[in-house]
Amino acid sequence: MLRSGADDCLPEAADPVELSARIAAKLHRVPVPVDRLALDPRTGLYSAPHFQAELDRELRRPGRRDGVLAVVAVAEADTLEERFGARVRREVTERLAAVAERLGNGSDRLGRDEEGRLYVLMPGVDEETARRALTEFATTVAGTRFVVADENVRLTPAVGWLPLADADGRAVERAGDAVAEALRHGDLRPVRYEPWMRAVAPRRRARRVVRPLLLALSPLLALLIGVGVPFALYEQAYTVLGWDVASPVYWVVVAGLVLSASLILLECLFSLDAPTRPAAPAQPYPPASAVIAAYLPNEAATIVDTVESFLRLDYPNELEIVLAYNTPHALPVEDALREIARRDRRLVLLPVPGSTSKAQNVNAAVSRVRGEFVGIFDADHHPAPDAFRHAWDWLSHGYDVVQGHCVIRNGDSSWVARQVAAEFETIYAVSHPGRTRLYGFGIFGGSNGFWRTDLLARTRMHGSMLTEDIDSTLRALTEGARIATDRTLISRELAPTRLKPLWNQRSRWAQGWLQVSLRHLYRALRSPSFTRRQKTGLVVLLGWREVQPWLSLQILPILFHSAVRAGGADRIDWATPACLLAFAFTLSAGFTQTAFAGRLALPELRARRGWFWRHALISTVFYTHFKNIVARQSHLKELLGDRRWRVTPRAAAEAVGQR
Repeated sequence: MLRSGADDCLPEAADPVELSARIAAKLHRVPVPVDRLALDPRTGLYSAPHFQAELDRELRRPGRRDGVLAVVAVAEADTLEERFGARVRREVTERLAAVAERLGNGSDRLGRDEEGRLYVLMPGVDEETARRALTEFATTVAGTRFVVADENVRLTPAVGWLPLADADGRAVERAGDAVAEALRHGDLRPVRYEPWMRAVAPRRRARRVVRPLLLALSPLLALLIGVGVPFALYEQAYTVLGWDVASPVYWVVVAGLVLSASLILLECLFSLDAPTRPAAPAQPYPPASAVIAAYLPNEAATIVDTVESFLRLDYPNELEIVLAYNTPHALPVEDALREIARRDRRLVLLPVPGSTSKAQNVNAAVSRVRGEFVGIFDADHHPAPDAFRHAWDWLSHGYDVVQGHCVIRNGDSSWVARQVAAEFETIYAVSHPGRTRLYGFGIFGGSNGFWRTDLLARTRMHGSMLTEDIDSTLRALTEGARIATDRTLISRELAPTRLKPLWNQRSRWAQGWLQVSLRHLYRALRSPSFTRRQKTGLVVLLGWREVQPWLSLQILPILFHSAVRAGGADRIDWATPACLLAFAFTLSAGFTQTAFAGRLALPELRARRGWFWRHALISTVFYTHFKNIVARQSHLKELLGDRRWRVTPRAAAEAVGQR
């Protein structure tokens, strides 16, 4: 009863005289405002001044100061206050405090301020333990639907923290600076305070000069690292030590090429037996949401057509369409979008101030969607009318995520677009279904993917990752999520029409995959969440894909070394049977994959047989090498810390049709 706010508590058989005395004492007590009490009698939270006093007492404690101070804000606080008034901030803080108390995790003392932020003092814990505890707290809050002001709401916590060892009289203020950074991303990751959050430190001139220079020279650096250094090692080992290192390395390279070709052929074979979509949903169709993430200046030419295509979707229950976008300035197309929103209330326009990434746009939308599941799309996608119905067929049978088939709709625009159109069929019609069947897990590809809302709310997208979709896939799989792949779940998108935008796009993809490999591969191999079969798939997907571009390049220094040793390239025996067989087998894998893609593609693309044959030929003589060069360049960019997001230009295009 005292925890519920009672001033006093007596047993039923209390002495009447004592009862009267206690009542009189309460009546004659000088009133004290709640905000001046050390603890709120209803919630048990310290007021801001008293929490500061507790913090100061902790900081004055002699000896080593292990522990963490954290401040928690909620991204939806302003919106909730507009709807329900200022009292809602107090109510939200109470909900957060209840979660913190339930989890425990070293949350020793809790407080609140007038802005509705929760203060958490965690003495005696190391930084890594505190980070894990705060991450669990944020994930739990994001995955819970709270009753606030008699409504079910979803909250996005933003956690800023700093170690008590670095704390002083302005510790709460500095943790608040970290909260502001966490609010900007909305990805549930606790943010540690860093000095640059308060004042941007001047960048060193040397860094401004050296990094661009190294990036400009990165093609030469890649050749130096991949060809020059190995050649020098082979020569020195042979000349100085008498060791013929190149010969065993040659067979390693051949074995690697054969392995890559074998994996491609296995994916092709397993794609024929990919799981098919359930014939009917296991449960009635629930409300659903579509989130379209857009950087509006880049999407102005296509966004209206995209929105109109979503409004034509056929779904038997409520379907809200959230356009989450960022723009540095107002654009005329926003007036057209507002007119569409007035005409059709299913469209929700969600500008995301301060956003600089797709991840931030998606995160901003997640806490506002009402659907039981969410489809995520880029701003150039036109999903098939039955896309959401088919997605629920999977999700209602126990899957958590389903990735659909992305089809290029502007293949007639240029030879680059045609190449990408055929390539996407090798990816979405062959590789993804085959890999899912072979290794036992699917992949969310960033667009035309459908998530259970609760899982997406807990997972979010991390804007620091260039392929936030693959990163979220690995985090969801670690949590035990089931991801399906369906090549009949169609959405049509635009491909780059020129080589430079394609280079920028693939460079970002390659660097993003590298980031995911560095972050997740080791953890996944040690995680009990994955079976041996799945771990094998992760080694191929995250490990081998990063090694293969460099390994395949080793054929050049080996040939140079052999030519030098033999006295000229004309004296090398090029007709070695094993070499010829390996070359033929490796070459056949690409043609076989393209043939499978032509067979499993949509009818509208199967009619374009010439596209697939040209794709096979161009891939053999150019495109595969192009992608390997991009991969090696991306490794150097990551090493040099260049993680800029280069936008892929969009242009309106007609859909591919049969001729």
